[in-house]
Amino acid sequence: MTSESQTASAALFLGDHGALDFLNTVAQENGQPRDYWQSDDDVLAWLRHTGLMTDADATRAAPGELLNEARQLREIIRALVAQKKAGQPVDAEKLNRFLASAVSYPQLIRDEGGKLHVTRIFASPAPTRLLAPVAELAASLLAQEDFALVRKCEHPECTLWFYDRTKSHRRRWCSMALCGNRAKVARFRQQQK
Repeated sequence: MTSESQTASAALFLGDHGALDFLNTVAQENGQPRDYWQSDDDVLAWLRHTGLMTDADATRAAPGELLNEARQLREIIRALVAQKKAGQPVDAEKLNRFLASAVSYPQLIRDEGGKLHVTRIFASPAPTRLLAPVAELAASLLAQEDFALVRKCEHPECTLWFYDRTKSHRRRWCSMALCGNRAKVARFRQQQK
């Protein structure tokens, strides 16, 4: 496994929505926040892993520029999700800056095997355009999804968000394997006392 795929696989894809998985690239580990992105390559690996970017989308930028832009977008989305969840008005101005970089057009291409594909060509070479699909996911989440189903994990030490797609809409944990089991163990220990 390459270090790029290790970084992408280390990130937690538990949110059941791409914008929430983007937020979950910062998580609590052993009581400390862990940012899964430490370089531009980490962000690129995450984008490739999610299918939001291909190698053809790569752009040249100053070292650290993509990382900086991705972290900014992550915090913008985090603030907007928290505002909407709290019933506060959402100020989309900062998110719209990323959406503006999404100016693109479709192009028909033939791959090496001769198969035709439609791909998007972006007008801007800036690194923010790589993040435009994430901004689009966030805009869709904020405007079109049932926000009652957007939840933060109930474990007191967890910072992860998820979209509850369960049939009963009673999901409480980012993951039963992580926080759900920790809560069960804690409840069992409390009952044994």
